[in-house]
Amino acid sequence: MPVPMELSRIIISEINDQQVIYLKEIDGPRTFPILIGIFEATSIERRVKRLRPPRPLTHDLLVSAVETIGGQFQDVLINELRDHTYFAKLRIRHEGELVEIDARPSDAIAVAVTCDPALPIFVNEEVLDDVLGDGGA
Repeated sequence: MPVPMELSRIIISEINDQQVIYLKEIDGPRTFPILIGIFEATSIERRVKRLRPPRPLTHDLLVSAVETIGGQFQDVLINELRDHTYFAKLRIRHEGELVEIDARPSDAIAVAVTCDPALPIFVNEEVLDDVLGDGGA
């Protein structure tokens, strides 16, 4: 069963290659980090701070393209953790069908915060169990 989560922190380091975002369970105590790249971290940070670039960036382009062809973003699902790598799906409704697009969680979350309103983010319970252990924390 997917668990509703929200973006709770963005940590951008000027001296490290890896940046960190934290997702927190909306109706619970669980939280966990995901390591991401600087481009995705700054894109997410810009959206959270409501800073508009003068021209569309990559995530803006994706949202615009999907909406222009009649698709409606539904949500983001982080569905798997395999070999220390998270996997996600961008879920889009198009012509009555649900289309799932494989995405890195960082890109999916960047798209989620680019949409207005922001998309819901879900994480499969199995992923939380894998990353936090069965007890969570």
